[in-house]
Amino acid sequence: MWYQTKATEILGIQYPILQGPFGGNLSSVQLVSTVSNAGGLGGYGAYTLSPQELSDIDRQLKVATDKPYNINLWVSDTDAVGGIVSDDQFQRAQELFKPYFDELGIALPEKPAPFKTRFENQVEVILHQRPPVFSFMFGIPSADILEQCHKLGILTIGAATTLDEGVALENAGVDLIIASGFEAGGHRPSFLTPAEFSTTGAFVLVQLLKEKLKTPVIAAGGIASGKGIAAALALGADAAQIGTAFLATDESNATDIHKQMLFSDMAKYTTLSRAYTGRLGRGLTSRIAKDLIHREKGFLPFPLQTQFISYLRKAAIEQEKWDMILFWGGQIAPLLKHKKAGDLMNALIEETSAYFVHLKV
Repeated sequence: MWYQTKATEILGIQYPILQGPFGGNLSSVQLVSTVSNAGGLGGYGAYTLSPQELSDIDRQLKVATDKPYNINLWVSDTDAVGGIVSDDQFQRAQELFKPYFDELGIALPEKPAPFKTRFENQVEVILHQRPPVFSFMFGIPSADILEQCHKLGILTIGAATTLDEGVALENAGVDLIIASGFEAGGHRPSFLTPAEFSTTGAFVLVQLLKEKLKTPVIAAGGIASGKGIAAALALGADAAQIGTAFLATDESNATDIHKQMLFSDMAKYTTLSRAYTGRLGRGLTSRIAKDLIHREKGFLPFPLQTQFISYLRKAAIEQEKWDMILFWGGQIAPLLKHKKAGDLMNALIEETSAYFVHLKV
């Protein structure tokens, strides 16, 4: 059967369908459990959570499902040296973004407070709570962390945007590797080279990784239907991870306007931009993203840019200036059909099954 793959065997799931883990408070226990209970692997993006919040979420997930689920963290969660920026750098950002703050009638914020990395403390929670699957982006945890995961029976999944990153993940001994294509919504999780040099499509990257690696590969980016899953499997992928289609469902924690935008004509246009967080990510094209192309030197490093822009985002939402907001979404958004996560899972399974049955006829 099409759904019996190395990924389903390793992860202990029925179908090789993973729900992309959304950071920034976009994930929900309800979405993760819906996908896992339907035979896939639900994923919770937890990189913004405190250790206590992360522990609470894991307990809720264990109550909501007795099936495998995934908790995702960012190995590198800051680009700010020492967690701070200079006064000169902040002044440049203020000057660059002042017209937008003025348009919304709000004052420029004070310089963001120093940011302290949370990853090591978050990993302690992972090792204590023992979720079935621990996935990570923007790097590779230390050999000690990965060894402890394996000893505790926690499966590990790393994200690669290039062949070199895939090789590094395999050498580190992860259980599965995500081939993160540039079509995907959200941040580009590159860690060996700048994200701008890591814009390979998902289906090309899957083939590269399958040719050179032995570790099972998960295709991610530009997949929202059974035909997409079938195509990924045909190219050698052992599973498919689907993000934008699940983000748009009622069960996700995205705002109502975010979901509406993903089903609107605006979804036809997406842009890779650093303007909103300081790291390159794909969302529905906004006026600010278009205005500030090639002006990245005026942005603050991640996540201080996120803190800085949060004031603008809040005011833009209150004033319904939707063209000033970045709504995360991938290139596949115009093809979205389902607003219920359960309906989406059923459709993905039925469409993929129908495709492979048709091949046998």
